Amino acid sequence: MFELAPFAWDRAAKEPWLAAQLAELTRHHRDRCPAYRRMLDGLGFELRPDARVADFPFLPVRLFKEMELRSVPADAVFKTMTSSGTTGQTPSLIALDRETAGSQQKALVKIVADFLGPRRLPMLILDCPSVVKDRALFSARGAGILGFSIFGTERFYALDDDMRLDVAGIREFLARHAGQPVLLFGFTFMVWQHFYRELARLETPLDLSRGILVHGGGWKKLAGEAVTTREFKARLAEACGLARVHDYYGMVEQTGSIFMECERGHLHASVFSDVIPRRALDFAPCAVGEPGILEVVSLLPRSYPGHCLLTEDEGRLLGEDDCPCGRKGKYFEVLGRLANAEIRGCSDTYAVPT
Repeated sequence: MFELAPFAWDRAAKEPWLAAQLAELTRHHRDRCPAYRRMLDGLGFELRPDARVADFPFLPVRLFKEMELRSVPADAVFKTMTSSGTTGQTPSLIALDRETAGSQQKALVKIVADFLGPRRLPMLILDCPSVVKDRALFSARGAGILGFSIFGTERFYALDDDMRLDVAGIREFLARHAGQPVLLFGFTFMVWQHFYRELARLETPLDLSRGILVHGGGWKKLAGEAVTTREFKARLAEACGLARVHDYYGMVEQTGSIFMECERGHLHASVFSDVIPRRALDFAPCAVGEPGILEVVSLLPRSYPGHCLLTEDEGRLLGEDDCPCGRKGKYFEVLGRLANAEIRGCSDTYAVPT
């Protein structure tokens, strides 16, 4: 699977291959996770040789907050991922064995390298060091930082543990790598709250014109401040010359299977994943351009039955195989959280002082 180019297959090649892989995964989890087997039995689901990707049953993502679902023995779990959530909310607990964690990292490398190139870059992490200290119980923020750190050579945290921007340290970091591209990584609200706002106050601006920012999560908070994607990019360009910005959509329940934003502003499904907007009334797949509840599909989870998940986000499919960026597969946009859905997202784990 990891020998495949992540965005080279069109629908004719990808659909039957993905359906066959999902059939194998569904059998795997049915045989190894008793709770998942009972759910399939309750649905009366039977695997059919002609099943399409959209025919496989999905689980609501919130189910991982309510019960433990794993397809490996307890002694095979070497890492537990926790989802984001504000204080008082119950997080999802995702049990990973070494095979699943390794697959997540391999897929992440393949997907992101298609956008950044194969060479590792000096990396400016727009967060604080303390968020990654607990290596056994990863939060979504910590997992994201550690996952993307593989793309960095020298890594520098732009914030201290009091969430203050280390301007002097950043200037020294940029001086050491003058004339080189620099990778910046952070969660959307953290980038806005603790990076952009501080940059905008500087009398002598930082020059990040050779920077490439990858960011994700936290759009709900920015929507409350009336910050659009276009304004987010425009303000960063104005403050520090940052011109290359890639958002991504993903969640801890399917780590590794991220959907990266291309140069045309579209989120893309890779060969490891799929996205299916569904109608709220009957959960039928939506037509292109029709808003619906996003289902996300991933081939990576083997230690828990998280391969087909119904999210709490609304989005719409924009097309398939014809994005102007040249990448094959589905491309889409996220419209926001569903009404009355629980607030969650990578940067929501940080409580903003009031």
